[in-house]
Amino acid sequence: MAESTSLASLEAGFEQEARLDESFVVLTVAASLIATLGLLADSAAVVIGAMLIAPWILPLRSASFAILEGRFALAGRALLTLAVGVAITIAMSAALGLVARIPVLGDEVLRRTTPNLLDLGIALVAGSIATYGRLRPEAVSSLAGTAIAVALVPPVCVLGLLLALQEWDPAKGAALLFAANLLGILSGGLLTLVATQASLRQKLLRSQMGLVSLLLTGLLLIPLTTSFLSLVGQAQQRLALQDIESAITESLRQRTLTLGRDSELTGVSIDWSQNPPLIKAAVRVSRPNLPTPRQVAAVQDYINQTQKLRYRLLVQRVSIDVIGPETAPNPDPVAPEEPATSPAESQDTPAPKPSNSEAPAAAPAGS
Repeated sequence: MAESTSLASLEAGFEQEARLDESFVVLTVAASLIATLGLLADSAAVVIGAMLIAPWILPLRSASFAILEGRFALAGRALLTLAVGVAITIAMSAALGLVARIPVLGDEVLRRTTPNLLDLGIALVAGSIATYGRLRPEAVSSLAGTAIAVALVPPVCVLGLLLALQEWDPAKGAALLFAANLLGILSGGLLTLVATQASLRQKLLRSQMGLVSLLLTGLLLIPLTTSFLSLVGQAQQRLALQDIESAITESLRQRTLTLGRDSELTGVSIDWSQNPPLIKAAVRVSRPNLPTPRQVAAVQDYINQTQKLRYRLLVQRVSIDVIGPETAPNPDPVAPEEPATSPAESQDTPAPKPSNSEAPAAAPAGS
């Protein structure tokens, strides 16, 4: 009886959250404006403020309950409310993008165009916590943190900005991130309701919409896993680049002594499209005949001994002239003069012995 009463109160609350009312529209407009302006200004703090205002997570968790209960009317109202909010946000962000006409967008925009498996995991956890906060009113303080974590509005604002600039490929990435957040929240809410409400556990197997939601979430694993593996590969390439830069610096400065004294490593890049990968090292030298091909080969051998892959090294040298003053800035210190000797000291001092060249001539015989 207690559980049926709890379900009845939950149903009333979810009915309220699914409504398209004035507060939902006002908060959506405010969150859209703040998020879009924050994205244009490349300000993370402003974008976080928009996440706190956005009310979209409310109809989403209502839709999770309606899908599990098989209440298609309630699920339709909740998804329609969310669709209106998405349409408002896309229209406003696209309009602001056309007015601002910023040709190059900042990192806050670009960061939301390459979703991966981690974003789906965040959305699943956020949807679970958002639904748990509805089941346990004492946990309502977690709703603000959930809104920040799931970030529903910013990807849609990014989508509107990119559509205004006709950047189609990055716009697809922003749309994929929003889809991952949307389905992740729905699936997380479904699983939380099933885990906490015993009477709903059997309904999940009979709910076609619930199974479709979980299936669509599973289908997102394909593009998101591919993006995640690409992210891991990029991290490994950055780590390899750091190791190779350290190896080149070590070899230039310690192992090839002649080159090390007269050279300075200014930059390293790797062309991974070639086989073997091509390392391009920029070196500033004060002797135009350095480095020699033999020295470059020695550095390449040292790199290949310390790395798992084999690389080909190409050194780009820039010769510089070292110019300095002809005289030292500080003259050598003058030795102190010896003090003059007194007459008494000169009498006591024995006369120096004459050298062989100064010896007196020998007296004539018989004198």
